[in-house]
Amino acid sequence: MNTARDLAIVALDLAQDQRVEQGELSLALAAAEVFDLLDAGALTLAEDRITPNAQAPTGDRLLDEAATALVRQEPYESVEDWLWRRGRGLSAAYVADLEQAGTRPRGPRFSLRAAPAAPVDAAARQRAEERWTSHEPLLTALGAAAGVGLDGKDDTEDADGTEDGSEALTDDTAATVLAALGNAVMELEAVRQRRAIEDAAFDNVWRGF
Repeated sequence: MNTARDLAIVALDLAQDQRVEQGELSLALAAAEVFDLLDAGALTLAEDRITPNAQAPTGDRLLDEAATALVRQEPYESVEDWLWRRGRGLSAAYVADLEQAGTRPRGPRFSLRAAPAAPVDAAARQRAEERWTSHEPLLTALGAAAGVGLDGKDDTEDADGTEDGSEALTDDTAATVLAALGNAVMELEAVRQRRAIEDAAFDNVWRGF
């Protein structure tokens, strides 16, 4: 499975009636890459630290890029630090990669680039759709963190993992990655709120002149 690519397709193509923020999606994609690289044997987790293994091609360009980007010196990197570093601009990278592969997402609401709409490749879309509509726990949890609700539900209902089946993600590794993702998403929202308050205060000052 390529969870990161499936998440990109879900967010950019399947959830047509929802707006997905680039920041949250980028963080969730970086978390998905951790799971994919774990499956590929490219890394292990020691508590919340990412320990790289010997590099081996995964067959996916962006995952190989992610494996190459792993910090290879002790004390290594925490999962949350990885999410912020790797996640910078990652949603745009996945859009560009889908376009290059001829599987450009068709959703105009995700304004990463003003490209003509085109359907996602049928086989890739079917795989992602099957995982998503079957409430596959990992993809559902990552989608909720990215702001993609399931079956029209408000994704905030899934924050505790009790509505979408993600309660099945009980192993320590999954819990560590998803907790780091949740913390990063909350921090991102807090930064947005602070900036909004600062901008409003600045506008009020100017109105006083």
